[in-house]
Amino acid sequence: MKYPLPSTPVSESFRARRNRTAVLINIINLKNFFRFEPNRTGKSDQQKERQVSLMPYDYITNADVIYRKSFAIIRAEAELANFSRREEQIAVRMIHAAGDIALEKSIRFSRTFAEIATKALVAGAPILCDTKMVSEGITRSRLPAANDIICTLSDSRVNDLSRSLNTTRSAAALELWQDHMAGAIVAIGNAPTALFHLLNLLEDRRQPRPAAIIGCPVGFVGASESKDALWQTQPTPCCTVLGRLGGSAITVAAINAVASRDE
Repeated sequence: MKYPLPSTPVSESFRARRNRTAVLINIINLKNFFRFEPNRTGKSDQQKERQVSLMPYDYITNADVIYRKSFAIIRAEAELANFSRREEQIAVRMIHAAGDIALEKSIRFSRTFAEIATKALVAGAPILCDTKMVSEGITRSRLPAANDIICTLSDSRVNDLSRSLNTTRSAAALELWQDHMAGAIVAIGNAPTALFHLLNLLEDRRQPRPAAIIGCPVGFVGASESKDALWQTQPTPCCTVLGRLGGSAITVAAINAVASRDE
């Protein structure tokens, strides 16, 4: 910080005092700027009081308690009677991910989905994901057989495939699933075009078939229609959320619930 010199002559002693004052002010400003952290070996009573005053909210901090309480609220408020016990476990996690009790009205399971999908993962089936948001959300520690998680969206070949097929990158990326498709769990949580493309592929009876499909793309264009098509044709056992709702979090929740019965 610079201070202007006075326009009238001043004594040397005044200048000296003024310079010392300016130095002291600058030192104080530097201390306020850097805000050195307090000694980590302990905090004074004053520091503790200040910390309490800055954190006035009392809330649950135990993750296990939060999960148990959340699931208990869902079970108390949602209509889950139409689901089997295993389907209920999956549906509860999907509702939890959505933060919306009303989601239960839109969740659909093929009759054998829960059993077949669970057995497939136990047997080591890979999980094929349409986006990184899905693949990265899967809790690896819940997987029963250290299952491979595959997302081909970032593959260098996808751009050319997208242009040659005149479709989205998400749909074109499914062309690279061919070597992994048989017996896999398919998880589509974002792109309706990917689900439509999968259904078109499965129209060919020679096409290797996944063990089960979790099809929950989200959006206003094609999402509802693609899931209606999945539910009506059911080329394999499937789980879906009808309508526009869906997304990565709901899809990941379904996978994590299928992977382990632990809540």
